Amino acid sequence: MTMTDPIADMLTRVRNANSAGKPTVSMPSSKKLVEIARIMQEEGYVQGYDVIEGEPRATLEITLKYGDKKAKTIRGIKRISKPGLRIYAGKDELPRVLGGLGTAIVSTSNGVMTDRDARKKGVGGEVIAYIW
Repeated sequence: MTMTDPIADMLTRVRNANSAGKPTVSMPSSKKLVEIARIMQEEGYVQGYDVIEGEPRATLEITLKYGDKKAKTIRGIKRISKPGLRIYAGKDELPRVLGGLGTAIVSTSNGVMTDRDARKKGVGGEVIAYIW
């Protein structure tokens, strides 16, 4: 069975594994999911990610990051643009998550990037998710 929204599935798996205190979480891989995982690693929300080649399809494995005494690095993840309602933002309307403390992941014509990078490059796009 095909999945309607693999990005929402990925974010839900990360959210659930983070709240359960799991060290890693795995899911079916795609180019866009790998890009989202790369951004999450660059912003310091996850420790790392690996693409494991498999027979039916590749698997994306994300290693979650915790602070002292199992303090969670990811406080919240929210899917913004959904298949039923796409949310786009121009270069001047890019959102700021928690006044700049969080990160908005934006899919632009120059690739998937954070809201800060999109502002620097002067491009807008589809607002995929908020993470804080």
